[in-house]
Order: sequence, then structure tokens, then C-alpha cells
Amino acid sequence: MGSLLQLIRFGWELALSCIFPVAIFASLAITQIIPLPLLARYDWLFLFFILVQWWMVRSGLETKDELKVITLFHVIGLALEIFKVHMGSWSYPEEGFFKVAGVPLYSGFMYASVASYLCQAWRRIRVELVKWPPFGKVVPLAAAIYLNFFTHHYWVDIRWWLSGLVIIVFWQAKVAYEVGGIRYHMPLALSFVLIGFFIWIAENIATYFGAWQYPNQTEAWSLVHLGKVSSWLLLVIVSFLIVATLKQVKGKRPIAINMTRSYRQEPKIYQK
Repeated sequence: MGSLLQLIRFGWELALSCIFPVAIFASLAITQIIPLPLLARYDWLFLFFILVQWWMVRSGLETKDELKVITLFHVIGLALEIFKVHMGSWSYPEEGFFKVAGVPLYSGFMYASVASYLCQAWRRIRVELVKWPPFGKVVPLAAAIYLNFFTHHYWVDIRWWLSGLVIIVFWQAKVAYEVGGIRYHMPLALSFVLIGFFIWIAENIATYFGAWQYPNQTEAWSLVHLGKVSSWLLLVIVSFLIVATLKQVKGKRPIAINMTRSYRQEPKIYQK
């Protein structure tokens, strides 16, 4: 019963960390079922996501530092979306005013929601990294993974080589987290796989509600190919590496003591 209670606590903390993704799925479902007046569906989604982001910062659910990270992910994701749509990997067939090169601006928020989840989960379950590799390995690896999403259209797809490098670089790395006052450890590679799998499930929900379409979904919705898990796995790795690197950089700055805001201090990242 104690283990079950801990599992429930763990699930509850992660569920609270998914407020932004849940808001995205809810709005996709509502706007698919109930047509809204005056603006196109994509435009309503964009405006609603901005409102959700403002509310989360205003209410204290997200800090201003986390907003900076989320904004970075919005830009990175939008750049990837523009390129992928141009290459025909998927499409956004509906009309909209807030679109750039055929890509609605709300799409960047879907990437930002991944960063939102990582930042909130990091804070809620007091994440610490054990035996984290040095910058000289982490940053080039993250850059290579992100660039491969672009270059594989013109050159060899090296995702599996990159996956092998991830295993080598993070072989000893673990993520430590706290649930109900008890510390647990998990191999970092396993956490990557789990998050990537659940994002693939989320992708199926998103395409079902018309967030975007793959070529095989133009006539009727079908399950996203399981092979996409590898793409999401690599994207999760990039996301995690960016968040961890930024938190590590911030952790090396002098921290001024402020008792009224001490609950917002970031957890430390330990290197061994």
C-alpha cells in the first residue's frame, strides 16, 4: 500500500506539471467540436495559448525564468515546423491569419508545452542530476540531434548513431527525484524513453483532434506510426539537455538570499 501511495503521489505531481499540455489538448478538442465565430480555428488556438501562458506566469505556476526557457522552445519548435511543412512531412490544412510559411503560430506552443512540463516537473519533484556529463559533450550532442531533423532530408539520417552516442555519453547519468519526502533514482536514458513514448501517445491525440496532419491522415485519421517514437525520443533528449544546461548555468551564478522567494530557488545539479 505504501508503494501504491507513492505511485499515486508521483502521478499527481506529474499531472500538475502537465497543465499547459492539458490546456492544449482541451482547446484542440473543444474547437474541433464547437466552431468559434469571427476568427479561424488556428487563430483562436493561438490567442488562447497566449492567454494560458500569461495566466500561468501571473498565477505563479511558472516563473519568469521558466518563461524564458519556454519562449526559446517556442522559437526552436516553430523553426522546425516551418522546415518540416515545407518538406511535406506534415501539413496544417486549415485557414488562419496567424500563419508563417503555412505554419500556424500556435504550433510553437506545442513544443513550449514540453518545456513547461520539464520545468514544472523539475521543480515539483526536486530533480537532481547525478554524474552529468560536461558541457563539451552535452551541447554538441544536443546541437547534432536538432540539426539532424533538418539534414536527414538531404543527407544520411544518423538518428540511430546519435541514439548510440546518447547511451555512451549518459551511461552513468541518473536523475534523482523526490516523492513524499523519499528520494528515488532512475537511469537518465530510461526517463528519455518514457517521456518520448508518452509524447507519442499525446501526438496521436493531437492529430485526432486536427492539430496537424501526416500524409497518411489526409483521407481519414490513423494511428501515428510507432517509428515516430524515435523522433520524439530524440526531441525529448534535446529538450531535456537544453533545460538541464540552462539550469546548470543558472546554478553557477551567485544566489542572493531572499526569504520571501526562497520557494522558487532552483534545485542544484550535482556533478560527480
